[in-house]
Amino acid sequence: MTEPTVAVSASRGEASIGKEAKGSESSSSLLEILLVDQQELTAVESFSEQHDRDGRPSQAKYYSRLLPASPPGPGQQYAFEVDLDRCSGCKACVTACHSLNGLDERETWRDVGLLIGGTAANPLVQHVTTACHHCLSPACLTACPVDAYVKDPVTGIVKHLDDQCFGCQYCTLACPYDVPKYHSGKGIVRKCDMCSSRLSAGEAPACVQACPHEAISIRVVDTHQVVEDCEVGQFLPGAPDPHFTLPTTNYKTARAFPRNALPADFHQTSPQHPHVPLIVMLVLTQLSVGAFAAACVASAVFGRKVMTAVAGGHASVALVLGLVALSASLLHLGRPHLAFRAIIGLRHSWLSREILAFSLFAGLDALFAASIGLGPGTEGVGRGAVVWLEYSVVVSGLLAVLCSVMIYVATQRECWSFGSTAGRFYLTTAVLGLGTLWLTTSLSGGDGRTEMNRALCTALMTITAVKLLSEAAVFRWLWTPTMSSWKRSARLLVGPLAEVTMARFACGLLGGIFLPMIARHQIGASPEGHAQAMVVVTASIALLAGELLERYLCFAGAASPRMPGAVRP
Repeated sequence: MTEPTVAVSASRGEASIGKEAKGSESSSSLLEILLVDQQELTAVESFSEQHDRDGRPSQAKYYSRLLPASPPGPGQQYAFEVDLDRCSGCKACVTACHSLNGLDERETWRDVGLLIGGTAANPLVQHVTTACHHCLSPACLTACPVDAYVKDPVTGIVKHLDDQCFGCQYCTLACPYDVPKYHSGKGIVRKCDMCSSRLSAGEAPACVQACPHEAISIRVVDTHQVVEDCEVGQFLPGAPDPHFTLPTTNYKTARAFPRNALPADFHQTSPQHPHVPLIVMLVLTQLSVGAFAAACVASAVFGRKVMTAVAGGHASVALVLGLVALSASLLHLGRPHLAFRAIIGLRHSWLSREILAFSLFAGLDALFAASIGLGPGTEGVGRGAVVWLEYSVVVSGLLAVLCSVMIYVATQRECWSFGSTAGRFYLTTAVLGLGTLWLTTSLSGGDGRTEMNRALCTALMTITAVKLLSEAAVFRWLWTPTMSSWKRSARLLVGPLAEVTMARFACGLLGGIFLPMIARHQIGASPEGHAQAMVVVTASIALLAGELLERYLCFAGAASPRMPGAVRP
């Protein structure tokens, strides 16, 4: 095998020498010789030239009918069309998408689920392939605080800008179809873009080419028709309501689904991702806001002289805990060094608004804590300015909590409705605010605060009871016959999350009712106050632990409708 190669090389060398000799004989320059050699194409260049001459990909004859004849016009966009009668559940589309996009082992941008139903005599088993639906009103785009999503104005494809993303994962909560996938190694979210680079070159996406039954195709849809179809409220059995984002994927079948057709995992309940940094951030920011609000109300009710000894320490505690909360939120970002981008989406993202509102609250909080020395003992303009600054801190904090509420309300999850979420967050603000004020006033000592401490214990017991009863109301859904999101959440709380649920109610009862009741009877009865201090500290720890557990359940138990999936063990 070596000799012929040498011979060929030798012959090429001789030919080259011959050319040089001939060139030298004709007085040709070296530059002219090189220019002549460049005109001789290599095998790769010849293949590329032939490919360009044909104008179409070599495999186009196999999938050309699965692509639209012309690009979208005004009022149109590209969309997936899935023929359910052709889908066999082979997952070739999943494999092709995985290979082309270089996804990790457990990362998928396209999934295959299962619908079941019918009767014993005529059962239904329907495989369903799903990916990004490139919605007309994508929730991921609206929710993103850094504008890492764009919807192409011509094709309608929703693309994710990896370089812009800072990994807040809010889009994974906002998308009802579980499309954006968080990549912990890269610290960003990624998703299907309909292989837009292929599509722009006239080549079909990987999933379209890979399907052996031609169940997936790309079509041009009229946006007004998509809106009309979504008005009917029919997308897929058991899937999220299409009114929210107006998905463009068209699932077609010649069969009529039976009335009991549901995803195979419809009755399964599994805890959701708890987002621990968010738990800490939400609870501590609400504690900080509540502490200022409670102190403001106490000053108005009992007089500012009663708060003189504790005002500075109380404000400092609230400020420090608020700053700890804001620092904890950075741990939730996949790329925290890009946190400065967080307010880019201020026009449309509640997360951007929350960050701005809490930044304002922290600034006013620090200013108030620094000027606390001008408080009750100062007369005139200085004292009035401090009072108004205190009111500004409270108002900005309550507005920031409202932004936190709207972040989760905007996801349209049933268990995160406005009433439910606002009740949770503001009651936490009240409970922890009262508990913090009770702690600081009890440990500071001094006279004149006996009545205030009694009132704090009474208010704390009342609000804690209201909060625990409102949380326990979810259990009534266990006895309803239909499987709603509320019933799934209730089943999670008494099933996989039962131990956390019991711990939460135990901490709430201990720190918010039993210990304040004991402390109320101890007020003024113990000269040294050691027993009372022990009760107050224990109650404060139990209250904080209970609210952290409550917020864990708020995330982990937030069940919602989803696209059909396989039964998981």
